[in-house]
Amino acid sequence: MTSSTNSDIFELSPIAMWIEDFSGVKTLFDAWRAEGVSDIRAFLREDPGRIAECSHRIEILKVNRMTLDVFEAGSLAELRENIAKVFRDDMLDTHVNELAALFDGELSFSSTTVNYALSGRRVDVQLRGAVMPGFETSLGQILLTTEDITERENARRAEIEQRRYAEGVFEHSPVSLWIEDFSRITMLLEDVRDRGIVDFRTFMDVHPEFVRQCMSEIRVIDVNQATLDLFCAPDRMMLLKRLPDIFRDEMQRPFREQLMELWNGNLFHHREVVNYALDGSERHILLHFSVFPGHENDWAQVQVALADITARKKAEAYLEYLGKHDVLTKLYNRAFYAEEINRLDRKSLRPISVIVFDLNGLKEANDQLGHEAGDALLRRFGEILNGAVSQPNYAARIGGDEFAVLMPGADAKAAASMVDTINELLKINNQFYSSAPLKASCGMATSQDGETVESVVKRADMLMYEQKRAYYEESGSEKRTSITRKATSY
Repeated sequence: MTSSTNSDIFELSPIAMWIEDFSGVKTLFDAWRAEGVSDIRAFLREDPGRIAECSHRIEILKVNRMTLDVFEAGSLAELRENIAKVFRDDMLDTHVNELAALFDGELSFSSTTVNYALSGRRVDVQLRGAVMPGFETSLGQILLTTEDITERENARRAEIEQRRYAEGVFEHSPVSLWIEDFSRITMLLEDVRDRGIVDFRTFMDVHPEFVRQCMSEIRVIDVNQATLDLFCAPDRMMLLKRLPDIFRDEMQRPFREQLMELWNGNLFHHREVVNYALDGSERHILLHFSVFPGHENDWAQVQVALADITARKKAEAYLEYLGKHDVLTKLYNRAFYAEEINRLDRKSLRPISVIVFDLNGLKEANDQLGHEAGDALLRRFGEILNGAVSQPNYAARIGGDEFAVLMPGADAKAAASMVDTINELLKINNQFYSSAPLKASCGMATSQDGETVESVVKRADMLMYEQKRAYYEESGSEKRTSITRKATSY
């Protein structure tokens, strides 16, 4: 191949090519060796000025057209005059490896480095160098290629940045995130299909051990910090070790529904579940399940996001409680009482007994001692009824000083026994509050054939008012501190 041909190849190469004279660098190397330098890398990094000194001793002999294009130079002369703009900053760090290779007697080297066009544009390059034949001793001619890999490196940096972003979003998300592997569950479900099972829900009913097996086959890949915080775990290892303490009790039931969703091909679903923190406290969770793109067939990567709705559930429970309960006495309120009467009227369950109470002297207590004293009497009577009445019976405060006990399925004998129990608790309570005894009038009625619950309530109410009238007629003479059954109906 002629020198003319070689020149054409050099000039027309699609990669930037340089021929450089490193003989000045060789002279510097020899001087450093004479001074006893052996670890050139440590020696150069010890003083960056030594790297710059080497760079200044390199002489550019020739470049091709692609070199001028890449580095935006109009001529070799312009490139030489502005070479300090090309080789700077990050480039000096990787320059150590090239210099070290030559210092150690190697005749070729390569590295990924950074140069700059004369406009200041950053150029990522794949640098390769080789000492040309005949110049092995002097290093007078070295052929270098600087392939522009900026686009590739930009893509790599973008990928790294995207990965860091995704990791940051995952790790610092305020929501508990789990990355899990459901691939074994995929295989288990496919095995069930292969056996000809069509009614998967019935299959799970008959084989509850299958659900437990599926739960045991889930592999947790990663969790974020919010997960550790949510479940009071000091670290990931402790969390993964104690997963049975988190997913327990009723967790199998919502997991069955999750399997049902997957069986039906729904790879994105959500539901409310209950988990437990490692300190034993309950966590109400809104669980969002989603299979990652690309894993729709194997479910090898799924994301489970857990939003803590414990506070919301407690608020809902409290609002529901307030809707049905009297805050002062902790008994059911009039709204619940009215709803329960309507419900009992629609049912065929009979007999039904109703006991109605009205506190005696509450107005006098409020007028003479203040409403706090009256409230204390109401709270005490609420405590008595709460202690005596339990499901299927209900005790409610239905007015300012009026109370009722609904007893579904209870005959007159059971109702009378309930009054006796309340009477005994009242006596005990008055022993503790002897200075402010509780007094109440009572009426009791039990349903007759075909009678509505509302009618039973009215009869009990009338009997209560008869007793109350008798109490006030006798007030000032004999003070009674117990509930009697003088006015009752069976």
